[in-house]
Amino acid sequence: MGHAALQSTFDSDDVALRLREEIARRRISRQGLAETARLSLSTLEKALSGSRPFTLATVIRLEEALGTRLRDRAEAPAAAAPTLAPAHMGSYAREAVRWIEGAYLTLRPSFGDPGAIYAYRTEIVWDSAAGHLVFAESDRIDGVFAQSGYVSMPNLSGHTYLVTSESGQYRLIVLGRATRERRMFGLLSTLQVGAGSQLVPVGCPLALLPVEQVEGARFGLMKPADALFGRYREVLDSALADDFCRLRR
Repeated sequence: MGHAALQSTFDSDDVALRLREEIARRRISRQGLAETARLSLSTLEKALSGSRPFTLATVIRLEEALGTRLRDRAEAPAAAAPTLAPAHMGSYAREAVRWIEGAYLTLRPSFGDPGAIYAYRTEIVWDSAAGHLVFAESDRIDGVFAQSGYVSMPNLSGHTYLVTSESGQYRLIVLGRATRERRMFGLLSTLQVGAGSQLVPVGCPLALLPVEQVEGARFGLMKPADALFGRYREVLDSALADDFCRLRR
């Protein structure tokens, strides 16, 4: 399961072509565009070269930075864009959830290396055409398993759900109410590769904190000997220690 669920609404190669045209026509640098769109230059370069497909979150950021649509104009809705998310996502308005938009350092235990922590980036942005929040993961060492999907924020529980739905398969993150620092903690429920081709259900604590709050943030597999491991371990342990989630046997 990966970005296919959100990439099905546009052609990545077509977006790259239109983006190169915009860069040439406006005579802007790729570095400058990346900074305006709040993307890393590496992410932009890889997407433009075709070595990594565009995610919807990245395309939305680029469209907002350029002030023009990069996806197929024929897909633009004829009617006004939705002002509320669908009922099954919580019927939220953008102004009510704008605080959650941004890039997050995401931490969880490593499934394959006991004691290690797996760190990657999660971006949450508003999709104006769809009228709801979407998320996309990047900077994962196992990029083929990077997830993307929609964000559900119902008032009933006050929790936030990051949902990947692809061909009948689901991956779910349940996050408790954010702290004053906009940090969120909760549980991840997904599938882990087991013996042979077997997939095994697995769950673990999870932490999301704004990237800008971690000076020198790094992504990848963090082991006890790594400089940032202690800080990452302390943050991740808060998920259980502060009762944002519970594990039972």
